[in-house]
Amino acid sequence: MSEKLWQGRFSAKTARIVEAFTSSIQVDRRLYAYDIQGSIAHCKMLAKTMIISDDEALELIRGLEIIKNEIETDRFQFNDSLEDIHMHIESRLVEIAGPVAQKLHTARSRNDQIALDVRMYLRDETCRIIHLLYKLQKVIVALARKHLDTILPGYTHMQRAQPILLSHHLMAYFEMFSRDMERLENCLLRINVMPLGCAALAGTTYPIDRKFTAELLGFDAISANSIDAVSDRDFIIEFLSTAAICMVHFSRLSEELILWSTFEFNFIELPDSFATGSSIMPQKKNPDVPELVRGKTGTVIGSLTTLLTMMKSLPLAYNRDMQEDKAPLFSAVDTLAACVEIYTDMLPEIKFKKENMQRAASSGFLNATDLADYLVNRGVPFREAHRLAGEAVSFALEKKRELHELTLEQLQSFSARIRQDIFSCLTPRQMVEQRTSYGGTGGKMVARAIAAAERQLDQKKDYLPGGRG
Repeated sequence: MSEKLWQGRFSAKTARIVEAFTSSIQVDRRLYAYDIQGSIAHCKMLAKTMIISDDEALELIRGLEIIKNEIETDRFQFNDSLEDIHMHIESRLVEIAGPVAQKLHTARSRNDQIALDVRMYLRDETCRIIHLLYKLQKVIVALARKHLDTILPGYTHMQRAQPILLSHHLMAYFEMFSRDMERLENCLLRINVMPLGCAALAGTTYPIDRKFTAELLGFDAISANSIDAVSDRDFIIEFLSTAAICMVHFSRLSEELILWSTFEFNFIELPDSFATGSSIMPQKKNPDVPELVRGKTGTVIGSLTTLLTMMKSLPLAYNRDMQEDKAPLFSAVDTLAACVEIYTDMLPEIKFKKENMQRAASSGFLNATDLADYLVNRGVPFREAHRLAGEAVSFALEKKRELHELTLEQLQSFSARIRQDIFSCLTPRQMVEQRTSYGGTGGKMVARAIAAAERQLDQKKDYLPGGRG
């Protein structure tokens, strides 16, 4: 059956070029399982409310299950003339079940049908990505615990700033991905709202039971306004915004791994299995995975921009522009999930070069702030201490020495309050350990943060959305 399901109003066939231009089947065919699941629930509801008979419902459900099997075994024929996944399934159902199939679309429209399909799809994918991020967080925490004694320079403005623990640096990404998970979990509240039963935009005259349908499909809430329900894509935009933020976090991590793997930094060595070589330069080992993740971030940000631009001028209710929501959504979901998975596999295989990190943390005047703090603790006002430490750095630069390489007499030329114990305060280890404020890089504080994260993950595993813990 290739006739249009809306052909009654038209006297001429749709031009082939228009069929090809308006068809979305190559994109939305991946929603088939959700479309069939939604149709089965709708069918059961129609039978419960006696809009169709129980026998008719059984026949329709049998046909829908046959179609699902045909699609999953690559025996289903797709055709641009049928536009979308809904029309393909309904047309095939007519071939299987006969005239009774024409009753399935009672009390619904493709407008609320596609809103349902996308919500069910995005609900599952959001839960999946939350689970993937959970696994990534476990990897990050395990790495942080492994590197509790590893010191490296912390940077601001891409300049060496102060020594920090590698574990503290890694835990910064744990915090970022925790926020991403929280945002995704919050998104689920607005994704998991059932639009089916709103029909085209005004609801339906049939005595449907939307609550029953929602229970069958696992929805926590039912849309309260039929116009809003079929024209709302906020839930997609919200997901894409969260996905874009999460990808920005991956891009920042990627940038650091790329820098750290350079000869100039030489802080890490990427595993051979996650790097590539050059077709002309035999010595090269390229950080292609982090580079691609960094590049793919733009794709996800672009998906968000596409949806915002598409929706910004649409009047209520449904408009065909909204057909263009699925390609950027699918792209963003696939990209984000792939990036989470590949980082989960790659991070444990990275070799961190502790000696090089420690050496870098011992040069570049990273202890200048600690010299100022030393003076403050001996009664010098901070601004004065800051100036004196800066003068000491300038002097050390002239002498081509680090601060801790100056003599006691040289340091005392800047302040008589400096004593022999200054040198124990200027080592990377001591500088790290002195930062005992909550959230700081001191070893005890980081160890507590790691332990808290481990408890958080252990408690969370039984409460992950979607029942996949």
